[in-house]
Amino acid sequence: MNIMDFNVKKLAADAGTFLSRAVQFTEEKLGQAEKTELDAHLENLLSKAECTKLWTEKIMKQTEVLLQPNPNARIEEFVYEKLDRKAPSRMNNPELLGQYMIDAGNEFGPGTAYGNALIKCGETQKRIGTADRELIQTSAINFLTPLRNFIEGDYKTITKERKLLQNKRLDLDAAKTRLKKAKVAEARAAQLNTSQPEENNIMVNVSYVLNLLHVKWLKSEQEVRITQSEFDRQAEITRLLLEGISSTHAHHLRCLNDFVEAQMTYYAQCYQYMLDLQKQLGSFPSTFLSNNNQSSSTPVQSVSPPSVLASASASLPSVTNSIVTSGISELKSSTGSRKARVLYDYDAANSSELSLLADEVITVYSIPGMDSDWLMGERGNQKGKVPITYLELLN
Repeated sequence: MNIMDFNVKKLAADAGTFLSRAVQFTEEKLGQAEKTELDAHLENLLSKAECTKLWTEKIMKQTEVLLQPNPNARIEEFVYEKLDRKAPSRMNNPELLGQYMIDAGNEFGPGTAYGNALIKCGETQKRIGTADRELIQTSAINFLTPLRNFIEGDYKTITKERKLLQNKRLDLDAAKTRLKKAKVAEARAAQLNTSQPEENNIMVNVSYVLNLLHVKWLKSEQEVRITQSEFDRQAEITRLLLEGISSTHAHHLRCLNDFVEAQMTYYAQCYQYMLDLQKQLGSFPSTFLSNNNQSSSTPVQSVSPPSVLASASASLPSVTNSIVTSGISELKSSTGSRKARVLYDYDAANSSELSLLADEVITVYSIPGMDSDWLMGERGNQKGKVPITYLELLN
């Protein structure tokens, strides 16, 4: 029958070492034993590593809060990550808001000013939501993952070696304490040996004890040399690991640059999306509320924008044609301005043009050198070129 090989001697030695360390640690705390101090350079490296770990954890946690403000979602992502499974895809807040706006706009009617505005806002919010997803993904890969790797990898190794260094120091100081006690005991025995007469029978026993103490002193001295060598070796290993913190800082700096670049891209996208949205909403009439009240009492025929300018001209009544031809010719030859009603929606092609919304009233005038198919339009503080085929001049 095979019996498990149970090394009793090793177990006893380990228990003795643990007890010796516990006694040494307790006596140091009580001020009853001397403690070997680490050199100043190593102490500075340990302090730097501890500071790096502390602030890396804080920055990492707050970045996670910034990217995902919902604590429940963060917990869910953490659980799925630990289970090595992909979290289910859900709409983020901008996407959800955008979907609600689009649904509401469709409910109110895309042909109405409010419904059309809601749909445009919803589409922009969904684009922002997509940009938000890209920011989270990029930041997680390029910024959060390196920080987490340091906390869960490099710093754990440093902590392990630091604990070994602490144990080696306790072993060294315990050996020094035993050597000190052995020297004191040997000195007392030697003093007792010289004070007793040679014919006394006690002299034999004192000499025997003195020899034993001398042997113990030699063993303690050898133990100090061994523990000192092990302590120095462990201190060097720990020092090499801690000196890598400077490389860690350099790596985290590159990751920080990547994070800033990702944020810059995200905010630039959001700014451009909102700029385009503002431009679209700026084309809505200032008399929006009164127009809606009128449309609730009087049915308005829906007019589709022309596919080509020729078809638009053909679809207008003859009286409108006369206004457009004679009125615009008169306006172009004068320096004054006129009010004009917009016949169809028009999206500006560039920043020099003015977007229009059907049924709004704007001020138009001509400037020298302008193309014959265009006028300059004004709506409040906004101005830009407008096509004359989309206008009906008012008296």
